[in-house]
Amino acid sequence: MRFFYYVLGDKIFRQYGFTDAFHLGQSWFADSYLAIDQGPILIMMENYRSGLIWEMTMRHPDILKGLDKLGFTYK
Repeated sequence: MRFFYYVLGDKIFRQYGFTDAFHLGQSWFADSYLAIDQGPILIMMENYRSGLIWEMTMRHPDILKGLDKLGFTYK
């Protein structure tokens, strides 16, 4: 979040919030916004910061059952 705010600042956060997309490798920043992207951006930031979202998801029995059925290993 600090990197987004202090380094990318006005490139990715503008009048209506975060821009729709960006690619740092090509120094490309979208001019558009997509409201449905705003919530997941915040969730992804928190997950990166603390791992809370991943931990909560991996405790849910239905998620674990689905991963088992698909043959994923996760333990």
